Amino acid sequence: MLTGLLGAAAAYGRILLILGLVLGIFSPDLAVAAKPWIQEMIAALLFLSALRIGPQQMVGVARDISHTVAGVLIFQLLLPVLLALAFLGFGWTGILPTALVLMAAAAPISGSPNLAIMAGHDPAPALRLLTLGTALLPLTVLPVFWLVPALGSGSDVLAAAARLLGVIALSVALAFAIRVLFLRDLQPSAVQSIDGLSAILMGVVVIGLMSAVGPTLFEAPGELALNLAVVFATNFALQIATASLLRRVGEDHVAVPFAVVAGNRNMALFLAALPVTVTDPLLLFIGCYQIPMYLTPVLLHRFYRPGTPVSLRR
Repeated sequence: MLTGLLGAAAAYGRILLILGLVLGIFSPDLAVAAKPWIQEMIAALLFLSALRIGPQQMVGVARDISHTVAGVLIFQLLLPVLLALAFLGFGWTGILPTALVLMAAAAPISGSPNLAIMAGHDPAPALRLLTLGTALLPLTVLPVFWLVPALGSGSDVLAAAARLLGVIALSVALAFAIRVLFLRDLQPSAVQSIDGLSAILMGVVVIGLMSAVGPTLFEAPGELALNLAVVFATNFALQIATASLLRRVGEDHVAVPFAVVAGNRNMALFLAALPVTVTDPLLLFIGCYQIPMYLTPVLLHRFYRPGTPVSLRR
């Protein structure tokens, strides 16, 4: 019976994400109750992703490693630096440009492999980007903080990145140990159960992440609408541009997981690392940012669908 329930959760994972968003926005008490458990649930998601992938697929071939390094440097260093320089050149300052630069500078979200799975693609490239991106964050974030003094010195970010890297390393190591010792040959039914459990966890995580959005919907709907427009445009533009470019150059095997990572970054990491004077004005943007993030497998499902004709991809 449990296997059947988890299989159903895997099949309807996108619906579970929508349900989580709705509950998080319109049930503030439920969102507040789920919020303290977000870190533990994210660690569990990492564990399940690594358990599904296994150590052999995680390592990949030499070409995959070079793709991963290039992806991290482009997403976390080149893109935020170009954005910061462009905003400085145009003289655009304030909450939104700061939030956009911070978003681009962040490492991939912990659930990016799970989003790749829901989109019907290999999660291993996303997990490699997540691991290396988090490991290199203390280095890639420094030029960005130097260009945007409003973000602070960045020293607290280094400690937060180190803690996140420790969580990733522990979760992945435990999952790989279980795969090597007990689950060398993962059966399709087991994979489906893991995907179902991941879908349920992601649906619960997003409830907690919506705790700042619900009240704003009724208190300042215009401000909420502006932030939603910006985060949807930015997130989906990055995803579509990345997938389209990689498909055009013949890198279809990494196009979708890399695109998922391009648009979905772990801005929540900075909430625990930066002073409240910096993060408080960004809370609404960060809350709104979760909505296109968790709607990625739903709204981009056709674009990301395996075997989609080229005419539909463009």
